[in-house]
Amino acid sequence: MRNGIDILVGTPGRIKDHLQNGKLDLTKVKHVVLDEVDQMLDMGFAEQVEDILRVAYKKDSEDNPQTLLFSATCPHWVYDVAKKYMKSRYEQIDLIGKRTQKAATTVEHLAIECHWSQRAAVIGDVIQVYSGSHGRTIVFCETKKEANELALNASIKQDCQSLHGDIPQKQREITLKGFRNGTFKVLVATNVAARGLDIPEVDLVVQSSPPK
Repeated sequence: MRNGIDILVGTPGRIKDHLQNGKLDLTKVKHVVLDEVDQMLDMGFAEQVEDILRVAYKKDSEDNPQTLLFSATCPHWVYDVAKKYMKSRYEQIDLIGKRTQKAATTVEHLAIECHWSQRAAVIGDVIQVYSGSHGRTIVFCETKKEANELALNASIKQDCQSLHGDIPQKQREITLKGFRNGTFKVLVATNVAARGLDIPEVDLVVQSSPPK
């Protein structure tokens, strides 16, 4: 960065650190890209992102950087916040549109009603039927506690590990490598695993409760 670079990819916290330490100059930035913008502006990052962008943007200036915002979901509030950084002639590109079929046609969707106390047993059965002993399964949970409990539950008979925000980054990488390599077949995770991971050949995805 001292010698000058063309592209910088970073998390808001680290970029802000470098700005505050005088190691980063954003005054000549030409393009700003925010990936997963709904999460960036919602999950405690909003203030950091605003602090960073304030350095590069001048109010009502036509010379502000080109701003590109990407998101899988765009609630109305995302547009409201985005307009602060977009030029008045901004363009919105929607790759989904009004199509009702938003999931791949090759994916089968099932909803299973069961009592909360029975969910581990039911999930264990569903894994056996739809993924078997050789297929890969990801189970999504709402909380870290639930992920830990399900991963240790005897109803899930396959080798199983959990992944959530309390697990150190180094261990997360080891866990994901093991899942990709087939060392274990079931990954129980919070939404920390929902974005940005590319894991091929997953046969079954289970939501332990309807996603909010």
